[in-house]
Amino acid sequence: MPTKPQHARRYQPVTTLIRELREEAGLTQRALANRLSQPQSWVYKCETGIRRMDIAEFCDWCKACGVEPGRAIRRLLRG
Repeated sequence: MPTKPQHARRYQPVTTLIRELREEAGLTQRALANRLSQPQSWVYKCETGIRRMDIAEFCDWCKACGVEPGRAIRRLLRG
């Protein structure tokens, strides 16, 4: 059994979605990190599930990728 919430099976679609959003926006991890005023390693950790993002960070991520956060959540729920 996973020891951290971000390692739970139900969190995996989140990491997949945020990576897809970045790639669909044509952004590298470094470019997205610059838009979010974060280091590239922060983006990597979010995408791989090492770091769990909160809802405010998720919204910022979506906006930086040019996606309305509500649309991204609906996409996640359709999964």
